[in-house]
Amino acid sequence: MRVACIQMRSGISVKDNLAVLAKMVGEAAEQNATYVQTPEMTSVVDQNPKTLLAGIEADNGSDNQNQVIEFAGNLAKQHRIWLHLGSVAVKISQTRAANRALLFSPDGRRMANYDKLHMFDVNLPNNETWRESSLYQAGEKAIICKTSDFALGISICYDLRFPHLYRQLALAGAQILSCPAAFTRQTGKAHWHCLLRARAIENGAFVIAAAQGGKHLDGRETYGHSLIINPWGEIIAELAHDNPGVLICDIDLTQVENARSRIPSLSANRQFDTITIHQE
Repeated sequence: MRVACIQMRSGISVKDNLAVLAKMVGEAAEQNATYVQTPEMTSVVDQNPKTLLAGIEADNGSDNQNQVIEFAGNLAKQHRIWLHLGSVAVKISQTRAANRALLFSPDGRRMANYDKLHMFDVNLPNNETWRESSLYQAGEKAIICKTSDFALGISICYDLRFPHLYRQLALAGAQILSCPAAFTRQTGKAHWHCLLRARAIENGAFVIAAAQGGKHLDGRETYGHSLIINPWGEIIAELAHDNPGVLICDIDLTQVENARSRIPSLSANRQFDTITIHQE
């Protein structure tokens, strides 16, 4: 199975970002990728709530009423690929949005969507602060999509720091764990590689993580370094920079069962109680 990560540097114009997306997805398809993943916030990166909400549309389940979703479905159909939009912002009210991932089949149908579960509300060194929950509504369900070609567990960016999510996806049968992201430069440099490798090792699964990278028009800086990791935790492909690009890699899903048979941590998973002992 040939897979691809699209590494972007999305700006504040949806139209411009979609033009870049079309070009890069076309490049991946020309190299015979059958599954193509894009990063978090593919269609727009804008930390100004007013301009962001003014530029995005609702998603009521009808793909032809949201220009980004319609565009992506048509791209998947045009190239006959599984197209995984890492995430896009969709309006859910006049003041709130959802950070939503979508998977399209090779005939252009929406097969799954997932709203990011964990909001990036953090205080980082050097006075870098993010409050994703001030604008975005958190999701409530984990999603795994099983196709005739693969079983995909879906996550987004900050979800990476919650390992129980990936364990649940793996226990439900996920062979591939996805983590499209817009990791900050600061947190990416410190934790990106080790966290993604850990999720692969813990669950005996491939991890595919398409990233945003570089200095964006809204002022933020993201880390880049899109990665594909095998079930033994080895990095088998990487864009080792923060520039836009297309990462192509062949994966063999039989490696999932091989890794899980060597170290059967999923089948050995046990329920237990936690007891706290206090000093008197």
